[in-house]
Amino acid sequence: MSSDHVQSAERFAGAAEAPPASAETPFLELLARGASADAYEQPVLLARAEGRPAEWIAALQRARPLALRVRAELEGRRRREAELSALFETAHDLAGLRDLDAVLQAIVQRARSLLGTDVAYLSLNDPARGDTYMRVTEGSVAARFQQLRLGMGEGLGGLVAQTARPYVTDDYFKDDRFQHTLTIDAGVRDEGLVAILGVPLMLGHHVIGVLFAADRRARVFEREQIALLGSFAALAAAAIDTANLLAETRSALADLERANEIIRDRSGVIERASDVHDRLAELVLRGGGVHDVAAAVSEVLDGTVEFAEAAAAPAEALEASRADGHAVRDEDDWIAAVAAGGELLGALVLRGHPGLDPVDQRTLERAAMVTSLLLLARRSAAEAEQRVRGELLDDLLDARDRDPRLLRERATRLHADLDAVHVVLAARLEGGAADAGQEADARRRLASAASHLAATRHGLAAARDGGAVLLLPLGPGDTAGELARGTARQLGTAVHAPVTVGASAPAGDLATRPEAVATAYAEARRCLDALGLLGRRGDGAAAGDFGFLGLLLAGDRDIPGFVDRTIGEVVAYDRRRGTELLRTLDAYFACGMSPARTKDELHVHVNTVAQRLERVGRLLGDDWQSPARALEIQLALRLHRLSEPARH
Repeated sequence: MSSDHVQSAERFAGAAEAPPASAETPFLELLARGASADAYEQPVLLARAEGRPAEWIAALQRARPLALRVRAELEGRRRREAELSALFETAHDLAGLRDLDAVLQAIVQRARSLLGTDVAYLSLNDPARGDTYMRVTEGSVAARFQQLRLGMGEGLGGLVAQTARPYVTDDYFKDDRFQHTLTIDAGVRDEGLVAILGVPLMLGHHVIGVLFAADRRARVFEREQIALLGSFAALAAAAIDTANLLAETRSALADLERANEIIRDRSGVIERASDVHDRLAELVLRGGGVHDVAAAVSEVLDGTVEFAEAAAAPAEALEASRADGHAVRDEDDWIAAVAAGGELLGALVLRGHPGLDPVDQRTLERAAMVTSLLLLARRSAAEAEQRVRGELLDDLLDARDRDPRLLRERATRLHADLDAVHVVLAARLEGGAADAGQEADARRRLASAASHLAATRHGLAAARDGGAVLLLPLGPGDTAGELARGTARQLGTAVHAPVTVGASAPAGDLATRPEAVATAYAEARRCLDALGLLGRRGDGAAAGDFGFLGLLLAGDRDIPGFVDRTIGEVVAYDRRRGTELLRTLDAYFACGMSPARTKDELHVHVNTVAQRLERVGRLLGDDWQSPARALEIQLALRLHRLSEPARH
């Protein structure tokens, strides 16, 4: 008999002389001790052995499943706390990333510990060789397994890397879904693995590797365990992405340092070159922009230096400068191409300075090099922020993260407030592209413009469904329709093409109700499609802008709101004055808008009908009898009439 069983028997035997206050007491003691599930049989068995009354035994039998449910709930909570703690610790490691291998090793160790598997390991894709290779292992003992490389589609890991979907098998060698190869099977057999779970490491829509958990015995992985491993995979992907960004930043800084070294080499001979070096270095250190560089070089060269976009600079001189890497004279101006990695980013133009000595020419060329580095650094930072904003909005749309505190913290780091009232906007770029490449470029421009707009408005943006989705706060006095129209104008100006925008109704408390974002996005998409069907491409609107059609487009079918907007003034007037304007309107429309027939229906004088209709016109506006308004008013009257019984 186990120690839990012995202790339970002793405690219950001791209670024979002084019976417990209730049937729940022995089970509460077991819960307090954290006893095993088997121990919960003992109170019933002992009660029977001691000849307790049938009512007492029945009470114990009813209490036992409740106690086991409480125990299971407590165990589940402890497990979830351990999982969250491990995820927090891993995120903390990622925040202080110094050694990528150490962070990945910690992720694999924690995944193995929490899932309780024999082995955990992580593989990364090798684009050059078109396969995936082992990067980190934990619990592995076979050297051949630790050095495996899997071709795309080969084995479970190769299939995950190829399809970007999780795969799980409770018996690898009996599973014919995977392409078995001698090399992979030999490595798996050396390690003795049977049950394997693999989830993809994703950066955006690209798979960069696979995270695995495996056992040396047959095992069924639960859905919660698959989700947990997926969370660790997301952190691993973020760690790799952060390391890559740091490497790019270090490379950019190294390039900048090399440029500075060139300037320092010449500083002893050329005083003006040293001066421009100091100025440019100061600009970089204090976070200056390309126009600051142009202003600094203007002072050194005693001329006017401007930064020009590639399309605005003289094409022939710009191409010549990029080709040989030197500044090129163009009539009275000098052109220095600003380029990086074969990409033309713009030009520095020195105006009205035809006589330029070699030292000044070299100064202009160096300024162009620094400008390219600044542009690349700005682009890298902008892309990183855009990716983070998109990931948070994707999580809200998919309701993946339901912890309000974490959602608020992530939003706060992006200067967004999820407790404010927001509107979800779906944006689509109009006008077909000539080919797939141009279409992809147009979508990137739209996504970039949406991200920039969201950043300036303290909102979020992401690319989705071939267009863009924005989550923007609603300002005081603004409406969702006004916000949609303003967003359509701003995005259209930014991408130089018509952009159509559909908006949801305002929504609040998004941190505690992340599912509301997906519902609002669906409503915004319906409004976007309605604008297209109505031929209003390049415009913006919300469901409330479509009149009674808004009832079909809105996600919450706001019937009271539609009735209030359409005939609310008349309803309020009747309630305040005790008049019968609503009844008169009903009769008026039922009688084909004929005052004579209406007075017969109501049994009043025709002048009374005229006076009431005149009052209606003052309340609803002079156009209330126009076909469109009349249709909306009749619909509102019917909805109001149908809703009346529910209000009493």
